[in-house]
Amino acid sequence: MSRPGGTHRPGEHPLTIVRSEDRRKTEGTLEPRRRGDIESAPQAAAAPSETDLLRNLLRERTADLQRLKSEYDNYRKRVRRDRRSVGEIAVANVLAGLLPVLDALDEARKHGEVTGGFQQVADVLETELTTLGLETVGTPGDPFDPALHEAVSCTRADHVDRPTCTTILRPGYRVGDQLLRPAQAEVTEPPAD
Repeated sequence: MSRPGGTHRPGEHPLTIVRSEDRRKTEGTLEPRRRGDIESAPQAAAAPSETDLLRNLLRERTADLQRLKSEYDNYRKRVRRDRRSVGEIAVANVLAGLLPVLDALDEARKHGEVTGGFQQVADVLETELTTLGLETVGTPGDPFDPALHEAVSCTRADHVDRPTCTTILRPGYRVGDQLLRPAQAEVTEPPAD
């Protein structure tokens, strides 16, 4: 092989790469080639320079870093979503446990037993539960929705054009999109044809 820059030591002969298309057939003799016999060999693909190697390495590392950053961002989003979901489930479980207390308060109100200091406690409790996202489901006059209401009885009447909740026997509750308990209702339907 020849040294870079075309320099060689005294006594060394520069080597030349001979490709199959450069080989010349001799007429049955094995003669050494002379310097003038060989045309300039086509240049082999230039070996990548150190700069090109470093650029390729930088591109690879940058792509790896971008993939890693993307994976980390997805992990953070997934953890944030899972934490929020666990928090919502915990709040829903606590609120579901308090539904009998709300039912007892409703019964006490119907009998006129919620007065004075007890009225203030009931109001504060309901306010705090509302701030946690507890919503009441079912009011008289709502269209009947089997996903939100539980029909206890059904009657027919001319004054409605679709199934309607006429009386709410027990309110339902939900937190966000999660239904904790459906509302029990008396339903009125239009007359059959």
